[in-house]
Amino acid sequence: MYFVFKGDTAAVLFALFFGIIWGLAILNMDRYIVSSINKSASTNKQILQATPRILLAIMIGLVISRPLELKIFDKEIKERLKVSYLNNQRSKIDTLNMAFGNKYKIEMGKLKEVKAQRDSMQSAIKTDRQKLNYEIFGNKTTETSGIMGYGPYAKRKEEELKQREQDLDTLSSEVRKLENFVDERKQFDGLLSERLYTGKQLDSLTSIAGFADRNWALGQLSFSPNGKKDLNTSLAITFIGLLFVFFECLPVFVKLMSSRGPYDHSVQNIETAQVHESDKDKDYEVTVTDDVHDTRVTTEVTRRKQRLTSN
Repeated sequence: MYFVFKGDTAAVLFALFFGIIWGLAILNMDRYIVSSINKSASTNKQILQATPRILLAIMIGLVISRPLELKIFDKEIKERLKVSYLNNQRSKIDTLNMAFGNKYKIEMGKLKEVKAQRDSMQSAIKTDRQKLNYEIFGNKTTETSGIMGYGPYAKRKEEELKQREQDLDTLSSEVRKLENFVDERKQFDGLLSERLYTGKQLDSLTSIAGFADRNWALGQLSFSPNGKKDLNTSLAITFIGLLFVFFECLPVFVKLMSSRGPYDHSVQNIETAQVHESDKDKDYEVTVTDDVHDTRVTTEVTRRKQRLTSN
């Protein structure tokens, strides 16, 4: 019971309270059903009488084995929960980013376009700056004169570079404005506050995971990360459940397999005596009722005859 309520501050109290109620209920039910099996009846009838208890034992065995399975596979369950929480958080962030992209599709497209222009201009300026250096230092290429010095061509080239650098500054300023706008919108929509869980956060989440999450993770242990059936883990979980089912069915099986003993004779004698007493009580009531009825009839007949005589 404790592992069912694990994570709650009052887990111990809940476990004790419901454990006592559960134990008393099962004890009384077992005592009634097992003691009510009539060993004087035929085998088929005894099996029929025990069938409800066997079905109940299967259900109880499966139910009470689950908390133990949760404890035995606690480490594996926590690892599976960490993967699940991380995937869910990643999916949530991807969904938010996708929704944000659809909401601000025009602004994001413009930002992407301006960034592409800026990067292209930066690359072109870098190339032209290298050509200017070749011209100044006299490196002969298809686009330079090969004459060392700061000549008219170099001056014209430098003026062009300055103008393009001014254009680049303008583009960079526009990029920063768009980026600031996008960051503000992301902050407003909560994208910047969403982060993948750290190891410490995952440990904290798994330590307070509820029964539903841990039960789901236990079911997932029967499958490998690639989706294939994990036969070893699946069999281990199955055999633990079957073990508890066997323990729950054991009192009924022992009762069915045992021969008729002194207790059964005593129970049969008591039942026979009670049936006989009940029959005698019935005869007594019937006889008394008949005699009273006859007396009432006789009395009434006599009274009416007297009345007629007097008239």
